[in-house]
Amino acid sequence: MDCMITPDDSIFVAGHRGMAGSAICRALQGASYSNLLTASRAELDLEDGPAVQRWFEQHQPTVVVLAAAKVGGIQANNSYPADFLLDNLKIQTNLIDTGQSARRRGTERGS
Repeated sequence: MDCMITPDDSIFVAGHRGMAGSAICRALQGASYSNLLTASRAELDLEDGPAVQRWFEQHQPTVVVLAAAKVGGIQANNSYPADFLLDNLKIQTNLIDTGQSARRRGTERGS
């Protein structure tokens, strides 16, 4: 089976500062993928659809890795379960919708 991504791809790792995202970045760097794109929360609000679209237009990633999520501790999750679910759905929807639109222009979709 052929690899879906190449070292030449520009790979956006959404959520690069989290536990999963930082591990993904380390693994990609260890496998010689050096063109990683990242954005802090201050640089890109993933819950803001138009901001995500503008970021994609500016940076034009060819691969998107979705490791971003709003998380909280047990107390926060128990106190605001719907808020976490809705915020995470916004993040996922914005990235998937923008990625799907960008895919028509060359961004790859992985699993």
